[in-house]
This record gives sequence, C-alpha cells and structure tokens, in this order.
Amino acid sequence: MVIGMLGFQTTVSRPVTLSGTGVHSGAEVTITFNPAEVDTGVVFHRMHDDGSVTELRAVSAQVGSTDLCTVLGFSPAHSVATIEHVMAALYALGLDNVVIEVYGAEMPIMDGSSAPFIEAIEQIGLVSLGVKRRYIRITKPVRIEHGGSWSEFRPYDGTRFEVEIDFECPLIGHQKWEGNLTAATFKSDLSRARTFGFMRDVERLWASGHALGSSLENSVVISDDNTVINVEGLRYAKDEFVRHKALDAVGDLALAGAPFIGCYRSYRGGHKMNANALKALLSDTTAYEVVETSAARPRVTPRDFVAVNAPGFAPWSA
Repeated sequence: MVIGMLGFQTTVSRPVTLSGTGVHSGAEVTITFNPAEVDTGVVFHRMHDDGSVTELRAVSAQVGSTDLCTVLGFSPAHSVATIEHVMAALYALGLDNVVIEVYGAEMPIMDGSSAPFIEAIEQIGLVSLGVKRRYIRITKPVRIEHGGSWSEFRPYDGTRFEVEIDFECPLIGHQKWEGNLTAATFKSDLSRARTFGFMRDVERLWASGHALGSSLENSVVISDDNTVINVEGLRYAKDEFVRHKALDAVGDLALAGAPFIGCYRSYRGGHKMNANALKALLSDTTAYEVVETSAARPRVTPRDFVAVNAPGFAPWSA
C-alpha cells in the first residue's frame, strides 16, 4: 500500500491571507499563513491590539477547551479557538511548517468546512524543505471509552479513519465514513462537509455566548421537524454529517505534532474524545514509534519507514 504523504517537510511558498467571521464570537477575523523553517511545526500567533503576540504551538499539550470546538490555550485572552478545520486542511495537504498570524480570537468559519483553506493553500503551493519528515507509527491498540462512546488507534500500513455517528434525529441516524487519508481523498470526500447544528439549540448557544456568527452560509441547520433548512440542501447526499465529523477528527489528530501511520476509529466521538484518545496514545510510549523514510522519494510504502533514535523528538509535549 502506497502512503499518500510527502517524505520531506514542507512549508507554503509565500504568505496568503483569508478573512471571515468567527462562528462563536461573530467578530471579523483575519489570518495569514506564513512560510516557516524546518521543524517549526504549526504555530499560531495571536496578534493583540497593543502589539503583543501570544504564541501557541498546535500540539496536544496546548489543547484547552474541547466543548464546542478545539481551542489552543488556557485563557480566553491568550487562546485561539475553532482550529480544527484549518488543521485538517494542513494535515491533509502535508503542510508541516507554517506560522499563522491571527487577528482575532478564533479561526474564521468561512463556509463551515475546510475547502476554503485547501483552496487558499493550493493557490500558492507548497515547497519542500529537503529534510525528512518524521511520523508516529502506531504499534499496538490504544482505546478509550466514555459512556456509550469510544475511540481507538490501531496499527495499520497507512493513515486511515473510520468514524461512526449515531443520532436520535431521524435525518442523521446511524452513519459511517471510512477511508485511507490522502490529499485527494480528503479533498473529494471530506473537505466540503460543513459543520451542523439543530435549530432547537440556537437560543441556548446564544445565551452562553456561542454560535454568534453561525448562519445558513456556514452551517447546516436542522429544523425542529428534522429537515435541512438550507435551501441548497446537503453537499454530500445524506451523509454530510458523518463526513464533517471525520473532517473534525483529522483536524484534531493533527495536534499529534507529526503525521501518524495507523488507523483511528471512533463511535459517537467528538472533539473531546479525539483529544483524549490522542493524549492516551502519546502518554504510552510503548504504543508507537517515531519513524522516517529510509529513501529520498516523495511517495513511500510501509517498508520504506525505519525507526529513528529520537528520544528528544516529542513535539506534542512542547
């Protein structure tokens, strides 16, 4: 099986800027993707009005709240929220090193999917930095459970997601998406899937200061009679809902700090389950090994990976 990943670290060829509305704050947000050096990783710079900057590395150890979205940082004034759609795009495209300047408290929601971020990055392109990328290869199963939900990592020769949801809402019901993750698969099967919510929850979310920027332009909204309010309907037949949950999982697991080789499975999961499963994996050093390619080639197979002696390589804990 060929793994659809570049064997070398990458960055963006030049800066690119996007602007939009924060889905929870309702405020205008501007972000800029900037080129970065080898081993920088994904770093968010929240730019403050007084000229100061809060630097947040996109790694598991920096994850704060996961209630309605994934947040980096542990205080509202020094955090960046709703990073999952951006992180999913970066992970799927194989973008390793980038500094994202953020003028606001969260990522712009755009159309509620990862597609606008994919388009912006593809417009400027990636460049290879000529240094081998390291990967986290799963060597044994790691599983967590909470109530009727569970998530697990399993060894697999590739990068695979199997995401299952089960809602009482008859419009959604039981849905499953599974597939090997490549840039092409992500773009065609997941990238355009939008966040979704229920009309019955709107007033409660507004009262708690959330979803202030949510609209039919950036969310699939389900009415009280279990129909889609959006005039254009769903982008992916009947299962846009599980596809978006899979998109979220890709973005949340991008916080491993390095791409993983293995299979991630979840049932009735979400941001919190994704984050906790990742922490469980990274806290068990017998469950994974750090590997890199043995050959200088852009596309690799499982036999091209070799374990490396890198005890200091733990970007997820930084």
